[in-house]
Amino acid sequence: MGQVFAAPKSADSMLDAVPFKVTNPQRIPAERYYDPAFFELERERLWPRVWQMACRLEEIPEVGDWVEYKILDQSVIVVRTAGGVKAFHNACRHRGVKLANGHGNCEVQGFNCPFHGWRWNIDGENTFVFARQVFDEENLDPAELNLVPCRVELWGGCAFINFDDDAPPLLETIQPLADRLDPRKVEKLRVEWWHSAILPTNWKLAMEAFMEGYHVMRTHPQLQEANPPLPGYDRYAPTPAGGPAPLPASVTVKKLIEMSINWNAVLSEGMAGMVHANDVAIMNDLKDRIELPDDPMAAMGVWHQALNAEITQQNRARGVDFPDLNDLPYASAVQFLFPHYFMLPLFGNMSAYRIRPLGPETCLFEIWSLVLYPEDEVRERPVAPTPMRHDDERFPPIPQQDYSNLPLQQEGLHAKGFEYMRLSKTVEGMISNYQRVIDGFLGGVDDDRLAKGIQVASGELDDPIKDIGF
Repeated sequence: MGQVFAAPKSADSMLDAVPFKVTNPQRIPAERYYDPAFFELERERLWPRVWQMACRLEEIPEVGDWVEYKILDQSVIVVRTAGGVKAFHNACRHRGVKLANGHGNCEVQGFNCPFHGWRWNIDGENTFVFARQVFDEENLDPAELNLVPCRVELWGGCAFINFDDDAPPLLETIQPLADRLDPRKVEKLRVEWWHSAILPTNWKLAMEAFMEGYHVMRTHPQLQEANPPLPGYDRYAPTPAGGPAPLPASVTVKKLIEMSINWNAVLSEGMAGMVHANDVAIMNDLKDRIELPDDPMAAMGVWHQALNAEITQQNRARGVDFPDLNDLPYASAVQFLFPHYFMLPLFGNMSAYRIRPLGPETCLFEIWSLVLYPEDEVRERPVAPTPMRHDDERFPPIPQQDYSNLPLQQEGLHAKGFEYMRLSKTVEGMISNYQRVIDGFLGGVDDDRLAKGIQVASGELDDPIKDIGF
């Protein structure tokens, strides 16, 4: 049974009254992942006020192209017009019939209501009412007949929508993440492939599976086994007293390079866009053409500099507007945009994930492989895929492994005696930061403090617990 909660008068008392509130940053109450009342509070106070990645701009490349974005019981049409990208709430102004499903182009026909034939143009302006004479003039005010606009802003090759007209601007809430990713030319990434699955898992649980690398040892043993035996390649390996032991004599510099290439090849097979097959091919080509110092640590430094330069040069030679990989600001392997989107950069290409709630214990999980293609290469307009089963073997190996854990975790959270998750304050802090910002939305924290909290929650893989400002 869900808790029954009242509506307190002050913002501070509202925050105190959030059901299953995070009171200890290292402990997350289990009910937050399945309680129906908590889910309804998210529906009421979180999703109407946050920036949501609604579509990739390459889904609407031409004037008139539109896609539908759905979140819970809300539907929004995102359309490319001659003046830019606009968004409208997806309902006929006559009797509320949903106007658009999926995707299409409305440049010529506009949006037509299938019930009574009312019509709207690409800019959301009402252009036709059948038998206008049967309506009183007060029901035909043009301002009231136009489609209701939804706030939309662009970043990173995507359109983001927000149901709250007073919310802080998108870029204000995703800094400094945008400054870390903009030099990587994220706005020019294009879809290589796009998969989706319906998971029997709370949306937050699905997000949190990617907020720490602590799970790699058990969930992704192929990555753990491929880790080169150098300090820093595995932050979870214990450090012996007196510092790391020297490498065995059998582990030569050549062997280390081969192990590094193998690790990237395993990651490429498992994640696709994060390390592309082209990157691995360049590594194999470069390894026999480069002279390296005898010291392993120095050799790895020279190798990475040379590899970055080679990947940059070869992509630019193909006509790709490619960033200089040796001149990029540091960014960890996972970059989060609160509340439901994240990107995984390593070299020039990326993977991207978006997660949307369908119910208290169900979510839609989408994965993209994103690539920087030559400027003149024509790409097909990407279309949202039909969701697969979460255990479908067509998913890359790493998502398959993550998907195998999540339904089990969702079931386990219901176990008698399991009251809360116990987090590491150093490597699982993103989970805590995220959950406490959600409490801020549920508890009515003011926009300025929420914006600062979102900046913290839009963090990186393995972030520690941080001060979110409330």
